[in-house]
Amino acid sequence: MKLSEQIKPISYLKAHAAEMIRTLGENGESIVITQNGEAKAVLQDIRSWEQNQETMALLKILAIGNQEIAAGAVIPLEQSLQSIREKIRK
Repeated sequence: MKLSEQIKPISYLKAHAAEMIRTLGENGESIVITQNGEAKAVLQDIRSWEQNQETMALLKILAIGNQEIAAGAVIPLEQSLQSIREKIRK
């Protein structure tokens, strides 16, 4: 679908909401909603939204991990494995 077809004014959304929701479910492409000529919102299907949320959660986990590495708050793998082995033996 062309980008120009993915941008709709809010008046179009009001008049064609059911059709737009159906189209979102079929093709999964997001639609930009404008108000007074400015982009104000994005309409997307639930599967795409859930996928974006999962992606954001993974990126947050990676960012936290990188911060911990940079701060030196990590334990070498061999030391971690040794600690686990000791706990199993007890």
